[in-house]
Amino acid sequence: MQDYIEQIQKMFQNYATNWNKQIYLDQELAESVAEPIQAKPAVQKNIPKRKRLPAQQGPELQEYLLEIQDCQKCALSETRKNFVFGYGNPQAKLMFIGEAPGKDEDEQGIPFVGRAGQLLDKMLVVIGLNRDDVFIANMLKCRPPQNRDPLPDEILKCEPYLLRQLELIKPKVLCALGRVAGQNLLKKEDALSLLRESEHSYNNIPVIVTYHPAALLRNPRWKQNSWQDLKKIKNLLQNS
Repeated sequence: MQDYIEQIQKMFQNYATNWNKQIYLDQELAESVAEPIQAKPAVQKNIPKRKRLPAQQGPELQEYLLEIQDCQKCALSETRKNFVFGYGNPQAKLMFIGEAPGKDEDEQGIPFVGRAGQLLDKMLVVIGLNRDDVFIANMLKCRPPQNRDPLPDEILKCEPYLLRQLELIKPKVLCALGRVAGQNLLKKEDALSLLRESEHSYNNIPVIVTYHPAALLRNPRWKQNSWQDLKKIKNLLQNS
């Protein structure tokens, strides 16, 4: 009997959706439904969505996003779901830079929204900050298939976007998250251990290279080393 009721409910739900009506079942069936079935809003197809950042992102970043979000410079534009511009404070003193969007970021159009992003939020708390205090972006604005490493040509075509973001935000400190981001940002092939221990700058902005939060999730024993990197960032911010 219950299966029959569920079939009837589904039939009425489909009717409500297709004909944009509010449907009430007869008394017997209505007792099994907590609320009247509402028609789902019509979905417009084949209309490109113009992404806009939250108002606190600043009008200049808003304008720049709208200028570049339909980028077709490389093949990644053919496979992406969303152009992941970045997110955060338009006047941030600290800017985090990852390598490229992952699956969750490609789905939502926001950087670091999965488990790695949750860990990054906790790392920020350690140095007295939160996500609204910093700006988070990636070397690439589009997800590489299967999360492969960015190709040199992709970095070359996408890096001007990062440079323009730096001009608009004017951060005092940069933090490269992970080996791939550090190597591509600094144009070096050093191992992560050496990148972490050395002093760097990018366009005259000091750079700290640390572990990608996803790596810390896989290897929690590295969190102590990550704490040392966070302290370097905190000291740089205090002296900036």
